[in-house]
Amino acid sequence: MHHVTTPTALEVNATPLGLSRVVVPTAVGAVTSYAGRRTGGAAVVMLHGAAARWTTWTPLLAASDRSAHPLTDVVLIDLPGWGDSGVRAPSLEHLSAAVVDVIRACGYDRWRLVGHSLGGFVALDIAARHPEETLAVGLVSATGGGVLDVLRRPLRGGLRLPGFAGMLLAMHVLHSLGRAAAPLLLFLRNVGLLRAFAAPLFRHPNEVDRSVSDALAGEIRPVAFLRAARAARTYDDRRWRRIRCVVRAVAGERDVFSAPSDDAWFARRIRDFSAKRLRDAGHYAAVERPDEVLRSLTEVLAPDVEESALRVAARS
Repeated sequence: MHHVTTPTALEVNATPLGLSRVVVPTAVGAVTSYAGRRTGGAAVVMLHGAAARWTTWTPLLAASDRSAHPLTDVVLIDLPGWGDSGVRAPSLEHLSAAVVDVIRACGYDRWRLVGHSLGGFVALDIAARHPEETLAVGLVSATGGGVLDVLRRPLRGGLRLPGFAGMLLAMHVLHSLGRAAAPLLLFLRNVGLLRAFAAPLFRHPNEVDRSVSDALAGEIRPVAFLRAARAARTYDDRRWRRIRCVVRAVAGERDVFSAPSDDAWFARRIRDFSAKRLRDAGHYAAVERPDEVLRSLTEVLAPDVEESALRVAARS
């Protein structure tokens, strides 16, 4: 299997990863995904967050290739509004439906979902709407109670989670600039300021490969971001009570978009939930610490390995 050059570098070429580009027509427009490594098992579907695309997951994929159990039946999706899926889903329900359409078009009727940030929120919604087909959910720095508090009660929530409040304000400003936003973003990128602005998202920003900050800069889309924020603000999380599968979460201790209380917030809403915090990671834990994230989500991504380890432990 192909290995990414450095632990945090993003791979933009799908072919060396054993993936092929698949474009699927959906109710909200054509959605692009990258799928492959088929073995006949359930799909492992990875959903990126806002201001990102499918390449977010390539460090995690590379980490799995270095392990004894490389990920198979992989489907990486550019969510509507980002990457090559230039369409915009009007609601979270439409977003989830488009993702399910892509999974089924790739030939799968069962799936394991892994979502980062906004993608985690989408993964939970799919698990609630399709409890029979969803075998497990893994959350990486998922959008939780802290972010929703900022969206619903900006003053109180902003005091608790100033990092996300600042990002939300920046998106509103960029949106208000209209067409002037694009040249401004290009200027900030060229002088290196966008990389500086993104630094709080990482525990060790100077160690993060430039491909990561370039990808973030290229995916700053205020309209899509604010549309997703509106959908999350009005979302009824009581539907998560329908989730039947295990939900395992991991986030960095230095995650500026995840409040310390988020783990308990999720646990009150999801039946089989547990979480782990990584000491040396920020919001992009799967980029900064892919091996640790992979181990933390073994129960989701490699359940056979987890069961085997439990049997060995029981005999010893």
